[in-house]
Amino acid sequence: MSDSQPTRRVSPLLQLEGAVANEDESSPDYGMALHYSSPSREERALLAGQAFTDLSHCEVLQLTGPDRISWLNSLTTQKIDQIQAGESTELLLLDPNGHLQNAVGVFEDGATTWLIADSGWGQPMADFLTSMKFMMRVEVSVREDLAILGALGTAADSLRDVAATAQSLGSEGKLPVLWRDPWPGTGPGSATYGPSDAEHPARERAVYLAIVERTELLAAAEQLITMVLQPAGTEAWEAVRVTSWRPRPAMEIVERALPHELDWLRTAVHLEKGCYRGQETVAKLINLGRPPRRLVMVYLEGPVDELPNHGDVVVVDERVVGTITSAVRDSEDGPVALALVRRNVPVDRVLEVGNFRGGQQVIVDPGGKSSVSPSSRPGAEFRGRR
Repeated sequence: MSDSQPTRRVSPLLQLEGAVANEDESSPDYGMALHYSSPSREERALLAGQAFTDLSHCEVLQLTGPDRISWLNSLTTQKIDQIQAGESTELLLLDPNGHLQNAVGVFEDGATTWLIADSGWGQPMADFLTSMKFMMRVEVSVREDLAILGALGTAADSLRDVAATAQSLGSEGKLPVLWRDPWPGTGPGSATYGPSDAEHPARERAVYLAIVERTELLAAAEQLITMVLQPAGTEAWEAVRVTSWRPRPAMEIVERALPHELDWLRTAVHLEKGCYRGQETVAKLINLGRPPRRLVMVYLEGPVDELPNHGDVVVVDERVVGTITSAVRDSEDGPVALALVRRNVPVDRVLEVGNFRGGQQVIVDPGGKSSVSPSSRPGAEFRGRR
């Protein structure tokens, strides 16, 4: 998990009409606009491809040098040794026991590999990568002069146009950096602990992030507004993310979290690539075990003007069975949350979170088997059982 605090910037997009700032210094979204008067309307506009969101608190890493791709491939969960210019993917960084330490989006432009990290998670990633350089011909830098804007669907065309004019990357880059989130598509060599791609609630939600010069951020936003896209705050962006069951490092990477528990193998782990830190645990759980916890969606009932907090405990029959990772107010479903609970909690049990109660929607299969797990434990025939 990240040990650093996000850079405490206040976004210039708070100058836009109606902007309400996030002033909670404990929030990873501090300094961004919570909303611009109507979170529900902004969420619907995002889903319709008619809005954009300021994500300038997130962080951009730049990798250069001829060894950068093979080197990054050897350290992380994703197979990127054949990545081509213009391609997007994501990868995870695990500790030696397979627990999640970081997750970043990856965009290759042919000359530079760009990593997109959550707020407060860029520098720890850069520090780790730098410590693993040894004799490799690679350079790692955190680009504090760059910022990120996000959008969904057809709004990507406008993002690409703005990125092309608001990036001054010179010879460092050949293409406008427009990262396409692979979620929830199950990649080659990957597996899922949740529904198939065709049955996933985010199957038709294409999410894009564009890198722009930080000094051009306000001008880029104003250009998007002239393209008839409205600004949407982080409350709307988070509502889209949570209802897409999309893990976020700052929220879902809690203590000892495993990628299996969050269904993160589907887009960020290649099960057939070479060795990387934590690979043994990934393979062992796929073939021999079951993840001890599972991510669930919780439909909440409780106080009208409140939401549970990140880290609030989840209780069943006066017994703590998990923790809230994210809670939002959705334009259709009202208050909802993602929670990481013990795998054996019955799926029909009502969960209690402080003054809230809620029913579960299964995200990660409580049976603990992935789409590629063997139907029986390998070697069972030698032990006289199946």
